[in-house]
Amino acid sequence: MKAGSSNRSSCGRLDDGALYQELKLMPNKDVPGVELKKYSCPYCLITFDAFEAIKSHIVADHKSEALPESEGTVHLTINGQEYTFQVEPDWTLYYLIHDKLGFTGTKLMCDRGACGSCTVIMNGRPILSCMTLAIECKGKRIETVEGIAASNHPLVEEYVKHHCMQCGYCTPGFVVTAKALLDRNLNPTEYEIREALGGNLCRCGTYPQHPKAIMDAAKILREANREPGIRDAG
Repeated sequence: MKAGSSNRSSCGRLDDGALYQELKLMPNKDVPGVELKKYSCPYCLITFDAFEAIKSHIVADHKSEALPESEGTVHLTINGQEYTFQVEPDWTLYYLIHDKLGFTGTKLMCDRGACGSCTVIMNGRPILSCMTLAIECKGKRIETVEGIAASNHPLVEEYVKHHCMQCGYCTPGFVVTAKALLDRNLNPTEYEIREALGGNLCRCGTYPQHPKAIMDAAKILREANREPGIRDAG
């Protein structure tokens, strides 16, 4: 998690004494050892030839504003926990949550968006994390299979009960996709379940068991949502 800058006051404004540190000359990445000759205002992108000129400009026009976040800063919520990251343009959401954060339940099998093993829920919808750039996820809410398990969702136990896995590698993607379905439909038909799982592949061939587990989990959720004394007829 990226720590906040120590160059700000308690109210988030840039301190005058730290201005040079924030705007100091940066090495030219294309020509090692050569310093930049221009200063660019981080607020309005106006360029200046001298540090004193940009300092006067910021103090006069932007002193009360919080310093803009650097390019590549992403704020998002994963399994209810808020995070701030500095990401590279080519990082996928899968790489961020699996390799950087260690949520290893999200799997990578095809790396082409064709198998569903990398599925996570983003803002209520199942998405393929291997095909989603992390930098596109600013402000999003992400849920992984770890979050589903931590919430004691009945899908987990029903998947075990109905033997919905053999090697288990694809199972998290199925569970996440099924959870997204039940979030919007607590009484799905078998056809609707098969349609929802159409993008998830299982090399072990466990397909017949998934609808059974999902329908039983849905029944448990319906019972939990009903008023006491009313039984589910499904």
